[in-house]
Amino acid sequence: MRARLFIIHSLAVCTSVTLFWQTRSVCADTTTDAFKNNITLFTHILDRLLDGYDNRLRPGLGDRVTTVKTDIYVTSFGPVSDTDMEYTIDVFFRQSWKDERLKFEGPMNILRLNNLMASKIWTPDTFFHNGKKSVAHNMTMPNKLLRIQDDGTLLYTMRLTVHAECPMHLEDFPMDFHSCPLKFGSYAYTITEVTYTWTKNASNSVVVEGESSRLNQYDLLGQTVGNETIKSSTGEYTVMTAHFHLKRKIGYFVIQTYLPCIMTVILSQVSFWLNRESVPARTVFGVTTVLTMTTLSISARNSLPKVAYATAMDWFIAVCYAFVFSALIEFATVNYFTKRGWAWDGKSVVNDKKKEKASVIKKNNAYAVAVANYAPNITKDSVLPTIAKGGVADPGKAKTESKPAENKKSFNSVSKIDRMSRIMFPVLFGTFNLVYWATYLNREPVIKDMVPSNL
Repeated sequence: MRARLFIIHSLAVCTSVTLFWQTRSVCADTTTDAFKNNITLFTHILDRLLDGYDNRLRPGLGDRVTTVKTDIYVTSFGPVSDTDMEYTIDVFFRQSWKDERLKFEGPMNILRLNNLMASKIWTPDTFFHNGKKSVAHNMTMPNKLLRIQDDGTLLYTMRLTVHAECPMHLEDFPMDFHSCPLKFGSYAYTITEVTYTWTKNASNSVVVEGESSRLNQYDLLGQTVGNETIKSSTGEYTVMTAHFHLKRKIGYFVIQTYLPCIMTVILSQVSFWLNRESVPARTVFGVTTVLTMTTLSISARNSLPKVAYATAMDWFIAVCYAFVFSALIEFATVNYFTKRGWAWDGKSVVNDKKKEKASVIKKNNAYAVAVANYAPNITKDSVLPTIAKGGVADPGKAKTESKPAENKKSFNSVSKIDRMSRIMFPVLFGTFNLVYWATYLNREPVIKDMVPSNL
């Protein structure tokens, strides 16, 4: 009895295993067949779409105007070159339009394709008006995306790096603001054939990725979008515009130019506190500071294009140069009056009577020296020693008489020019700095419809 039950159980297990493997084999075959059918269906749809398709003709030719919807996703912004007046931007450039010739019916609503299909259909001839050099990325394959909906709507996306012009007005440099445009449109089709519009509203048509900035000297404030129509000899064309608003960072220029200029001016004013008879020291102060300002003015221009107008930094350096040069002229004026023997207070330094006494003293001293030199040869003469003694005694008296006169000399007195300069120069330079920084730092551009940046 047990043997019979074991045999029955074994037969049941074998039957179950056999049925399982047969079912699995059938499912695998079904899946493989379905997969093959899908591939065949995709191929059939693509072949049918391209059958008789002429990619030389735009959609709606002779019937309607082709509308191309666009939007931009910025993956990297910068750097910006002041010398060349250009900037670099890396974007995903998206275009969408409708082509009735590419309608299809099938189990899917969207065909997701790559650049191979894009080369076989009509695509807009978009170009960048202010682009100096544009690069379409091709590593490891062309970075292009194509999607076709069942109603004939296409989405065409590519990754581009564009080097575009950015006109700059540097009158307020380095406290300046700039608006760098990106302009694009159709190269061959006029406004009666192809027009461009933004896919979304103004705030979402151009999106800048967070932390994508490569700007060392600028802050990206935001962007504005719009469109315009331009006229040429071949017709009117639609041009889409996106402006990126930049504000320059002033920290680098404060450290490299402004602070050295201010310290140089202060150093030049130290000479006002030196004695006016210290000609070498005051000359070194004046000449060194003038040469330093000349070097700073030359180095400040190296990072800028050779514009024909003066920038805000040029004005600051010019005024600092004027202060330094004026300090040198001030010393020359003080030294001129000092050399003539006159103090600025108008009083005579020495009078005629003192000059006569000094002349007598000099003669008596000369005579005493002569007698002393010949004394050994004429010791027997009793008259000459007396004369020699008298000649030596008189200078002592003269020296005693001349001491009060020397104390009354005014050569070491402080010039009124120096006294005035000690107050006037710092006050004027401080006033200039207050006016300068208050004027330029409070300038803020008014930008309408700007979308703030997320950077």
